Amino acid sequence: MAQPQSTPAARGPIGQPMNPSQVFILSLVTCGIYGLYWMYKNFEELKQHTGEGLGGVVGALTCLVWVGYFLLPGEMQKMYQADGKQSPIEPVLAVWLFVPIYGLYKYTQEVQGALNDYWVSKGAQPVA
Repeated sequence: MAQPQSTPAARGPIGQPMNPSQVFILSLVTCGIYGLYWMYKNFEELKQHTGEGLGGVVGALTCLVWVGYFLLPGEMQKMYQADGKQSPIEPVLAVWLFVPIYGLYKYTQEVQGALNDYWVSKGAQPVA
């Protein structure tokens, strides 16, 4: 009997691109509550798409102790690499969050921008 050939890991549903500036503003206005939802959503979309990673609940909980902000770009790197692409961000990006307000802006722009690029490359509609 012939051995089945190895195929690339199956990919789940693609995520939904979001406006990074809107994420930033809503995070500020809600004193970070929307930011935690945003992290939950991104961790969950990555887990559903790749079949690996923390998932939404655990990802959001790790953000309460800052670790999640470093883990999300790391999971994104793995997703890009599994797709044969160079990741545009690195986990060290989360250091920007220690700079008040501008750091949050920079982080959301970079992370959501990289996610948007990836999701659009997989067929999602770009953000208007």
